[in-house]
This record gives sequence, structure tokens and C-alpha cells, in this order.
Amino acid sequence: LLRSMGETGICWDNAGAESLWSTVKHEYYKRHAFTTRANLTAGLDNYIRFYNHDRRHSSLGMISPIDFEISSHASQQSS
Repeated sequence: LLRSMGETGICWDNAGAESLWSTVKHEYYKRHAFTTRANLTAGLDNYIRFYNHDRRHSSLGMISPIDFEISSHASQQSS
């Protein structure tokens, strides 16, 4: 896996990216064996979709990012 952000440990510009890659590495990458680059790419695509659509995040009140965005937009439109 190669990141497109800056060096590890530089938190001022890429803390969010570092957090995501840490989660991907520990929850997905280390738990699977990949035989080809295409297999890895497809697996990461599926995991990122899961991460954004289904996985509940404690920082968002244990709801998924998509549900958080929907509720945020709904509350902004109603006010």
C-alpha cells in the first residue's frame, strides 16, 4: 500500500489520511492475503465502500458517515 500524502508522523496536514490508513491496515489489509494487485484493489474498493456506507464511527455517535451526512443535510435544510 502506498499513500499519496506526506511523511508519517506529520499531523498538521494529513491526520485524517493517517487515521484512515491505520484503520484500513489493521481492520482489513493485515487480515487478508492478496494474490494479485487486482485482487488487492478490488478488496480495498469494497472495504472503503463498507467504511463509508456501513461501518459505524464512534466519533459520529455510532452512525455511518453516509447517515451522518444525510442527517446533517436534513437538519440544515429544516433550519
